[in-house]
Amino acid sequence: MMSTPESRLAELNIELPVAAAPVANYLPVVRTGNLLVVSGQLPLVDGRLLITGKLGAEVSNQAGTACARACFINILAQLNTALNGDLSRVRRVVRLGGFMACTPDFIDHAAVMNGASDLAAAVFAGEVGQHARSTVGVPSLPLDAPVEVEAMFEVV
Repeated sequence: MMSTPESRLAELNIELPVAAAPVANYLPVVRTGNLLVVSGQLPLVDGRLLITGKLGAEVSNQAGTACARACFINILAQLNTALNGDLSRVRRVVRLGGFMACTPDFIDHAAVMNGASDLAAAVFAGEVGQHARSTVGVPSLPLDAPVEVEAMFEVV
């Protein structure tokens, strides 16, 4: 049997949550041509932030990595909704963008963002999961979240 994104999620014991509704004047997902752009997702688990605070202060790199992973799970929930439950329509994870609320001297953005990138690579195997990426440190994020991740996918 061919491995699918859904079967890989099951192997990872990940059950996608219900996609979060937008909290302001934006769309959670926009499609233009064959691109789906998913708005920034916070590390919400069961409707609550996994942790609050800033990297380089009260939030450890390990907790930040877990937050980036949780953000990507929420991206997958948005993507799954937009694709009517068929993640096999993804042809490429094009780009991930990570924002980290952190102290001015924090320098481990890339390692923290691997929480999202590693999961993207695991769910979308091979070249499909390989993506461009940027990580940016910011003074604050909504709800005092330490991490927010946005994404772009090529789909059919």
